[in-house]
Amino acid sequence: MQAFYQRADAIIGVANSQLGPEAHSGQVGASLLYAAARYSASVASIGFVKGDDFAKEKDDIVEFYTKQYRQMLSDNLTDYAQNFDKYVQLNKDDKPAQ
Repeated sequence: MQAFYQRADAIIGVANSQLGPEAHSGQVGASLLYAAARYSASVASIGFVKGDDFAKEKDDIVEFYTKQYRQMLSDNLTDYAQNFDKYVQLNKDDKPAQ
């Protein structure tokens, strides 16, 4: 499980490196969501031979990823709320929250 969190932290690091005068956190976040959706579509296609077969599974695939995202977002919002002062201070130390 440690490798899972290390990969996530590395991706967050790349996202944070994109912040600047040309891109605020909302824009970077939107790009990150789009990248996750693109990558997930690619991962979901593994094992399919025909696009038609893949297309037939679209609703199930969307439901699976939506359920996973909803749970992860809920868990992280809970964690952030419980550690709000600590995380807000980290944002002040690193870069301004935008």
